[in-house]
Amino acid sequence: MQIQDIQMIGDELAIKWSDESESYIKAEKLRRHCPCAGCKGETDIMGNIYKNPDKPLPPAAFLLRIWTKVGGYGIQPVWGDGHSTGIYSFDYLRHVAEAP
Repeated sequence: MQIQDIQMIGDELAIKWSDESESYIKAEKLRRHCPCAGCKGETDIMGNIYKNPDKPLPPAAFLLRIWTKVGGYGIQPVWGDGHSTGIYSFDYLRHVAEAP
């Protein structure tokens, strides 16, 4: 799945997909689904998951400042609190958009 257009509208990331469908993802939902190793964790060969300790996020954490395209497969957002290590593949963005 590819993205035709992507932009912030209010507090939502609006995405127009190559199949002409559209998704709207609240910034808070997007941040809470951050796929980086610190937020989501990473698994070692034994199946143990390692990640940063859970901590409350300040309001700035849900302010999407900018994003950059990563290759032809994803975006990397920069959040108001400086967090910028998550790379959201287009497939993962679609998954987050459709998640309850």
